[in-house]
Amino acid sequence: MSSKCGTQPHNVARAVVIKEEDIFFLSERDGSVPAGNQDGFGLYYHDCRYLDRYEVQIAGTPSNALASTADQGSVAQFELTNESFHTPAGKSVSEQTFGISLQRMIDSKQLTVHDEWTVNNYDIAEHRLPLTFRFDSGFEDVFEIRGLHPKKVGKPNKPHWENNVLVLSEQGADGVNRRLEVHLDPKPDKTSDCCAEFTLDVKAHSCTRIVISLRVVESKEKPAAPSRKTSDTAGVASASAKQGQDWLSGHARIQSDYAILNRTMHRCLLDLLVLRGTLDNCHYFAAGLPWYGTLFGRDSIIAALETLAYESSIAEQTIRLLAKYQGSKNDDWRDEQPGKILHELRRGELANLNEIPQTPYYGSVDSTPLFLILVGEHAKWTGSLKLFNELRSNVERALHWIDTYGDEGGNGYLSYASKSSKGLGNQGWKDSGNAIMNADGSLATPPIALVEVQGYVYRAKLLIADLYARSGDSANASRLRKQAEDFKVRFNHDFWLEDKHFYALALQRDNRPAAVISSNPGQALWSGIIDQSRAAAVVHRLLADDMFSGWGIRTLSTKERRANPVGYHLGTVWPHDNAIIAAGFCRYGFDDEAAKVLEGVVAAAPHFHNHRLPEVFAGYSRQRFAVPVRYPVACHPQAWAAGSVPFMLTSLLGIVPDALNNRLRIVRPVLPANVDDLDFSNIKVGNASVDLRFHRKGDCTAEAEVIHQTGNLDVQVEPEARPKAA
Repeated sequence: MSSKCGTQPHNVARAVVIKEEDIFFLSERDGSVPAGNQDGFGLYYHDCRYLDRYEVQIAGTPSNALASTADQGSVAQFELTNESFHTPAGKSVSEQTFGISLQRMIDSKQLTVHDEWTVNNYDIAEHRLPLTFRFDSGFEDVFEIRGLHPKKVGKPNKPHWENNVLVLSEQGADGVNRRLEVHLDPKPDKTSDCCAEFTLDVKAHSCTRIVISLRVVESKEKPAAPSRKTSDTAGVASASAKQGQDWLSGHARIQSDYAILNRTMHRCLLDLLVLRGTLDNCHYFAAGLPWYGTLFGRDSIIAALETLAYESSIAEQTIRLLAKYQGSKNDDWRDEQPGKILHELRRGELANLNEIPQTPYYGSVDSTPLFLILVGEHAKWTGSLKLFNELRSNVERALHWIDTYGDEGGNGYLSYASKSSKGLGNQGWKDSGNAIMNADGSLATPPIALVEVQGYVYRAKLLIADLYARSGDSANASRLRKQAEDFKVRFNHDFWLEDKHFYALALQRDNRPAAVISSNPGQALWSGIIDQSRAAAVVHRLLADDMFSGWGIRTLSTKERRANPVGYHLGTVWPHDNAIIAAGFCRYGFDDEAAKVLEGVVAAAPHFHNHRLPEVFAGYSRQRFAVPVRYPVACHPQAWAAGSVPFMLTSLLGIVPDALNNRLRIVRPVLPANVDDLDFSNIKVGNASVDLRFHRKGDCTAEAEVIHQTGNLDVQVEPEARPKAA
């Protein structure tokens, strides 16, 4: 995604996360944000952390967290209780005397987070309860928090109370006034600096409430004085629940007789709602929280690809958005070149000051071919050439970039070598500094041509060739198909490691192979570039014990010199990587093997809070640990992880769209273990929709039937053979 260098924050695996549009909040399990934390907890907007301290104390003691959840995406619930304490009058109060409920809600229209605190006295006697809240903000850019950039030169203003509202603010070095207003209802009994104190008289078996509203204000102008206001928190919560219901009802749905799969799918689709962002009136999937809550070329494209069978409109908007920001010139600072699709776009202070190149930054070797793949796959689902025809010049500039600027090594392969002083050294999806290596442990030398990226190029050219042919341009269609055919032959000669019976991770300077066993060739299977005669070798190697952990396929073999089960790309398990690999297995007819991958990932899901699959987890084997081991700073939710199980199910069920011919093919459907019956409803293909039912027929295969259908659509069930690679 972005640069993984610098001093990393310690642990956000325990965070409770809520988000709506461009505002999001990460807290501890008790709803708090600990003071001085560099773990990423806090309230964010436009790459700035507006709140980095939010603590509550009961008579000087911390609360005891009992439960927390964030099922609805923009609403979180916390249940707390008290430790034993003495009142200022010296009265002793036992632990668990009070129940303290917190409902936290985001209202993105008002750029406000509403916290409704409810204090219940469960005792038979009345109690006077002191409550103290403390707030603070350093207005740090997310790159500062992650240790990727030194502290900016902004001008902090002294916190002050204004109309009984706490105002935390800073005049940014970029000329933007950033301000957080803390509104409290009722008025605190005492205020000082960044502290608000309440003394609550709570009668026996009764309750009292406090509402705290955190309002973000970002402006070039000096903000007006805050006004006292009350908030309709019930209305905000109701609107959030309706938004979630509308989102789910607008998507294709999975319902099976396996509860874990159902819960995981439900969580995946809701997480995609949480990660939906808006830019220039277009929706897209932000990559992940807290570090990547913005537009990413590769991540946003892959998440859109994974979910085309469920809802295609975000794919179209993502394509339009990326086309708008397509590279137009040579700019080494941003690794920009004409026709290139962006890697990352930031909107914070450091971006505004041009201290970082993400304005946008183009250091991604694979965003451009993936952009073309999304254009092609979108047409297959929608049955329309309108988007292709409208953006044809963008498509042609992307193709030109691949064939010219993208050939950094001069060997006919798409490769990378960063020119930016603050750019990424590695520019594939494994973009950490030590991700691409040789068998002796040394790092690969740029320019680097990754194995899976060549597959993306192959698939992109075939898909775009089909769109050219359908639009009447047979010359360009024939040209691209010939290029793809020749490219496949060269690829299978140059990347194949005869001694390892596997494909190299990459070719580096002087065409030397990075001869390690990695997951990357599995993604090349998805593209169809792998020779049919070698597919079995790749599949079986990826499922060997040194690669398959039991929870999924590792990024790197445990036998390699740099193997590390908690190294970001050095042996961890990534759900999205497994999803693309499983799709590749299905493409070549390895059904049981694809089901095994899905089963591992789904089995991992219940061990994460709310069945939420994180960006990545550790590569320890299932035999060693009975639960998947968390990766400390993994994003959650994360877009392509949320799309992984939906995508794997689409692949296993053999769903192949052909909307341009008003057809949907169900090619040799497969059900994973623990599933005997599965309904896949509201699948939209072109202007039609269909509900399908799958029933187990044998050990793995299933029979499919149409339950309901609207519109003109020829549904063809082909149980005997999957399509082989082109």
